[in-house]
Amino acid sequence: MNHVRPVSLFISATALLLAPLAWAQALPPAIQTIESRGAEVVGSFDAPGGLRGYAARYNGQGIALYLTPDGDHVLIGSLLDANGEDLTKATLEKLVYEPQGKEMWQRLEGSTWIQDGVADAPRTIYMFSDPNCPFCNMFWKQARPWVEAGDVQLRHVMVGMLRPDSAGKSAALLAANNPEAALNEHEAAGKASKLKPSKAISTKLAEQLEANLTLMSQMGASATPAIYYLDDEGRLQQQQGAPRPETLDEIMGPLSAKP
Repeated sequence: MNHVRPVSLFISATALLLAPLAWAQALPPAIQTIESRGAEVVGSFDAPGGLRGYAARYNGQGIALYLTPDGDHVLIGSLLDANGEDLTKATLEKLVYEPQGKEMWQRLEGSTWIQDGVADAPRTIYMFSDPNCPFCNMFWKQARPWVEAGDVQLRHVMVGMLRPDSAGKSAALLAANNPEAALNEHEAAGKASKLKPSKAISTKLAEQLEANLTLMSQMGASATPAIYYLDDEGRLQQQQGAPRPETLDEIMGPLSAKP
């Protein structure tokens, strides 16, 4: 543990000792070096102890970079005050996670999905869904009270990943005359579903399914269902897999009335 006196304690994940460089660019050369190693600097902020802070994203995670007063050294980690309070968390939330959450929510809105529920529902929930996924079916059943009460609109971002015919089944649902009705019929039937995969997937549908799968990976999900929602403070939250019953209220919000 390194000490930054008199008021701060700095816990460093790593220290990078960099040679002095000219300060001609928009970012200090030492910070540019961190960018060259894969980090994306998204903002800067004042920090105590003569440090200059920079918020960055690296592999989808927020990290704080602290440039020392000489401009030659960068510390990566969390800054604590004398009381042990984390001074970095709130900064990363504001500069990294909130903008990233808004960006990802917009990308979900622009993806290819099937609407399940009324258009004016007060809460919208996205889920990456594979037609052969039993846990997607479980969540579909769990969500029925909220969807049928008009409290939630569930948007199924269709992918094809579990079985060889998954993409064909997703394409069949998306190409149906009434995708919502076709999806609900399929999910209501469960293992008895008679959904047949499309024999030939159009170029457009193939591109949409591939884009959905890419988005799913970029959002850090590797299995279905991957569920995304906004919490009461408007922050993007993720639930991997069908949620436990005790967490449904947190995800779905209040249930106005039972259907």
